Amino acid sequence: MIKNIKSRIQSLIKTRKINVFLLFLALSFGILLLTKLSKNYTNTFIFELNKINIPEEEVVINNANHKLQITIKTYGFELLKYHFTKPKLNIDFSKQIVKTDSVYIWTKSKAFATLSNQFNKNIEILNIVPDSLEFAYDVSAVKMVPITLLSDFNYSPGYNLSDQIDLKPDSIKVIGAQALLDKLTVIKTDTLSLNDIKQDISEHVDLKIPKAFSDLKFAQKKIHVSAKIEKHTEGTLSIPIEIINVPNHLTLKYFPKAVNVSYYTSLANFNTISENQFKVICDYSKIEEGQSFLVPQIVEKPTKVKHARIKEEQIEFIITK
Repeated sequence: MIKNIKSRIQSLIKTRKINVFLLFLALSFGILLLTKLSKNYTNTFIFELNKINIPEEEVVINNANHKLQITIKTYGFELLKYHFTKPKLNIDFSKQIVKTDSVYIWTKSKAFATLSNQFNKNIEILNIVPDSLEFAYDVSAVKMVPITLLSDFNYSPGYNLSDQIDLKPDSIKVIGAQALLDKLTVIKTDTLSLNDIKQDISEHVDLKIPKAFSDLKFAQKKIHVSAKIEKHTEGTLSIPIEIINVPNHLTLKYFPKAVNVSYYTSLANFNTISENQFKVICDYSKIEEGQSFLVPQIVEKPTKVKHARIKEEQIEFIITK
């Protein structure tokens, strides 16, 4: 018993010694870090540019090379933020730019004062590379661009769309440089994912704007997606077969004369579906040499039928003449 108590006391003392050691170690590290960060350092950073105050009737064409390499001198505390976040600077097209017939020209000498105002007072700018930048621009044009929905829909068993998915709007107005607009043929949405769908769909989804077209102006950044969902069921009908493209000098006998067609439609439309709304053919001209059967295919089906398939894959035939 005494030995156990003695052992626990020794363990407690050791633990406290370790805790005191770790505390002094953390304090030492903190003091060292503060000492380091309070000193002056010189570093070079690449700054991305945010273009502001561009005239509405013009569009500046995006260029990935539009960046500034700036060497600054300041305390370590100030430099920390540039290491953890991408540094950005504003380029004001109403103040810092010289305009020509085809490009805007930014120069270090003209824009230095406005640029330095975006830094804290204790930061010294030592160098800026390059000395100048050219921004090509174009007069704005307007184009209506269609929208494509990206979706991942999983329906509850027995449920499906009763009609097409409705997008509002299905195309949007885009304003920008004609050269860019010519390359933009469609705008995709973010993927709309829905599971176990058994009720009507009504969702808003964001448009996916490629970075290459970030300089264009889009009338809106999201659309409304709606669709009617209904209970569906499967039916089967016997549809007569029509043989086409048989040469005039041949007479065929074939079996069966009709095929079973299974189809999938909503409960509301089930009783409106009939045999005369389907058409199944076998095209004799598609027979390969030595083939002794015809392949049936559905060439007409009701618009209210979602899926239809033929259960018999081959139609046997013989030539009697």
